[in-house]
Amino acid sequence: MRLPRHTLAASTLLVTALTLTACGTTEEVAPEPEGGTADQADTDEAGDSAAATSGGDAAGAVTYTDERGEHTLDEPADEVVSLEWGLTENLLALGVVPVGQADIEGYNTWDTVAPLDPEGVTEVGTRGEPSLSDITALEPDLIVTTTDIPENVIAQLEDIAPVLTVRGSDSADPIGYMRSTVELLSTATGTEEEAEVVLNDFDTALEEGRAAIADAGLEGEEFVMADGWLSNGVVSVRMFTPGSYFGALGEELGLVNAWTEGGDPDYGLAQTDVEGLTALEDLHFIYAANDSEPDPFTEGLADNAIWQQLPFVTSGNVHRIPDGIWMFGGPLSGEAFIDATVDTLTSEG
Repeated sequence: MRLPRHTLAASTLLVTALTLTACGTTEEVAPEPEGGTADQADTDEAGDSAAATSGGDAAGAVTYTDERGEHTLDEPADEVVSLEWGLTENLLALGVVPVGQADIEGYNTWDTVAPLDPEGVTEVGTRGEPSLSDITALEPDLIVTTTDIPENVIAQLEDIAPVLTVRGSDSADPIGYMRSTVELLSTATGTEEEAEVVLNDFDTALEEGRAAIADAGLEGEEFVMADGWLSNGVVSVRMFTPGSYFGALGEELGLVNAWTEGGDPDYGLAQTDVEGLTALEDLHFIYAANDSEPDPFTEGLADNAIWQQLPFVTSGNVHRIPDGIWMFGGPLSGEAFIDATVDTLTSEG
């Protein structure tokens, strides 16, 4: 496993006015589910646009193609700065510890399937407001981010080091895009063998989960996946359509996602409220929350008459997945979601 740089410079100057409305955010001030910037690449071509291509000369140069075009590094990147939690999870799965990380505490709160030891890792601002000065001081080989960061900020980052930019996801093929993102990162960091192992493990978990669902007689049963947040006494709900990563995984397990409308082009998320949930019949209501915030369903809707009378609530089919499974992560979060879903549904009754 690669070790982080231990001698790090620090600075407090932050980039200003860069607050994101990314789907992966946990901030209550961002009600819109769209995670990307306008004019994203056509979803039919997105998988190809982030495909990794091997470089190759005696000096060890590598070439990769991300959402912004083709890039060549003189050698695989070793000292990497990550500005998005899902990319950090993937780097750690590949054995690459970032030298710089956006919001370390937030990452270790929301993504515990691949915990990041903060020792020797420099905080470089937040995902919405990266610190250019702190990143510059690290002299990284590569900066990885998503298209949720504005183009003008990516241009500033490119003045510091090469930048690898992907979409947070692709609702046209969220599982395929996750795989291509892992392969892309592995090309840029010279960890192709590690990527093969990680993705093979993911495939095995999915195959075993699908078999367990079938063996339990649950194939074809309906489910929904959701998360939400509580703000000023009002609960907002995000529904994970089949175009979302976890929504797609549920269907790959053999279940049927009952919420199919309204997903955004990147993350496949739709927005609703408790009244909107009345359209659902009795099914498996799976949701994500975190003890760092009030549970939007058991706490936020504890006294809500509409929630209490929903068919899946009265039948006891409401299931919270364990904390720390990042809904916008990679194969490790995917495996954890598969395990949690299978364990919960097959243990009912």
